[in-house]
Amino acid sequence: MTTNLVIQSVAPIADAHRKPLLALARGARIVPIDEHALRIDAAEPAQRPDIAVYCGAHALDYAFVDAGRALGDFGLVVMDMDSTLITIECIDEIADFCGLKAEVAAITEASMRGEIRDFNESLTRRVALLAGLDASALERVYDERLRLSPGAETMLAGAKAAGLKTLLVSGGFTFFTERLKARLGLDFTHANTLEIVDGKLTGKVIGEIVNADVKARTLRDTCAALGLAPERAIAMGDGSNDLKMMAAAGLSVAFHAKPVVRDAASVAFDHVGLDGLLRLF
Repeated sequence: MTTNLVIQSVAPIADAHRKPLLALARGARIVPIDEHALRIDAAEPAQRPDIAVYCGAHALDYAFVDAGRALGDFGLVVMDMDSTLITIECIDEIADFCGLKAEVAAITEASMRGEIRDFNESLTRRVALLAGLDASALERVYDERLRLSPGAETMLAGAKAAGLKTLLVSGGFTFFTERLKARLGLDFTHANTLEIVDGKLTGKVIGEIVNADVKARTLRDTCAALGLAPERAIAMGDGSNDLKMMAAAGLSVAFHAKPVVRDAASVAFDHVGLDGLLRLF
């Protein structure tokens, strides 16, 4: 199978990068995609270490992609929410309204790096700290702090145009995933439900916690419902809770991700936005 190398950058790619990249990749030719991306045809995957060093030094993202592969060959794009589809960790921002952001964020970060092995324990500990908070804080986080990641809407529009369905599966909360589903026209969502009694958070989650195993199961179940093999799914995430979901997919994208996720993924976007997915094909 012939492999192409796609190089992307937030800034326009300078002409000075072309000859070094072509030589490093031992490719046949360079094909411009747009001012932020180029493709090197018939690149050598064995040159990945040298490409990684060069791209790392110049803030470039790279991906080896099978030649002739099209976005329409896939049928489902699956996204994590916090720090992937959106720029924030919702639970950290909720905690800010009760003066506990630093404490909760530290647990979140350790969990996403894979240092806390039990996601259920991590989430339970963090949610318990929110007990007694007025539920209006959720609306304020959505209205005042939640922002889509760069390129999110472009990526979704491109995926939909290619015939892909969309699934947002999150270890976060339905309060946010359901609003994003309506706002962005997503096909499916699955997340945790915060218990609210008399307008206040109880510090508990209702029902099954959406951990790494549940995320992977949701991907497989959604593929089955659509009549797709899991190999026709694309999974995008940033934290260790996404690893099993990403392993179940045919293509995995680590988005501005923790090292453990970047190392395991098919493709890593460390610099460009989510719309970098479209340039791969």
